[in-house]
Amino acid sequence: MEPFEAKVAAAATGSTLTALTMTPFDVVKTRLQTQQPRPQQMSSLARAAEGEVVCIWDHGIFRTERVNGFFDAIRHVWRAEGMSGLWKGTGTTLLIGVPSSTSYMLTYDYLSHYALPSLLPSSVVPLTSGILARTLITSIVSPLELVRTNLQSTPMSADVPHTLRSVLTSIRALAQAQGVGYLWRGLGPTLWRDVPFSGVYWAGYESVKSAFERRGREGAPVAFVSGAVSGTTAALLTSPFDVLKTRRQAIVMSTPGRAMGSLSLAADIIRTEGISALYAGLLPRIVKIAPACGIMIACYEGVGHFLTRSNEDDNRIS
Repeated sequence: MEPFEAKVAAAATGSTLTALTMTPFDVVKTRLQTQQPRPQQMSSLARAAEGEVVCIWDHGIFRTERVNGFFDAIRHVWRAEGMSGLWKGTGTTLLIGVPSSTSYMLTYDYLSHYALPSLLPSSVVPLTSGILARTLITSIVSPLELVRTNLQSTPMSADVPHTLRSVLTSIRALAQAQGVGYLWRGLGPTLWRDVPFSGVYWAGYESVKSAFERRGREGAPVAFVSGAVSGTTAALLTSPFDVLKTRRQAIVMSTPGRAMGSLSLAADIIRTEGISALYAGLLPRIVKIAPACGIMIACYEGVGHFLTRSNEDDNRIS
């Protein structure tokens, strides 16, 4: 297999495996982030006592349940909706995530190894490559991300739960009523989340990986650890932007005529729910991102190296 083909296969393998294993964490994170704000007149003590709630779809009835953290939220969703509830939107995630993640990895690889080294100091190449690659790919797939977010979130109506068909119908109606550009309404906060995340992630990944290599360690295990560590760091720094992105895309679907910028939305969340609401879903995000980043980069480097080496071995034999 040629090097480019090996990279495509490796990226597709990594993104598929990541999507299949990490979807439950994404579902619960989205559910926790799209809760309605508590009444303003409630005291901060009362709000703290109430704790987190997670939305569930229980035998045709929409309701919320109080939970004690992320793992309790998983238990509530599993109990009410079964295993399928935790993997809701997996097909859409594969449809969206595999092509976008594959394109993102290949774009980063091209920028970091071919396009930018001759233009920039080596110390900033990973950071710049990550920023440019994520900006491009996120801008292209933003409407598809809107589909996935709303498929995984709470049904906005108590009559019919969200399905892929119903979400696509709603989005088509939005595009007809508001214009196609309306489908990119969540792009701003998405870029605020993904672009810094990508830059921090790749800069951290290359640094951690280089530190291992200086000690004579390399290979897929090193790639996994480097990806997990840098992914966790980037997730901590960008978590508020993840909440803003999820909330704004939920507003687009539930109240199409309501316009709210990212700063206004952040101020509204802080005023009505407190600053801690900007970190809603942080644990499931980190629990998802750490292994997801590790799996993705380990597959990309490990599978890619294996396929390329197999091709070189075949060429030597022939």
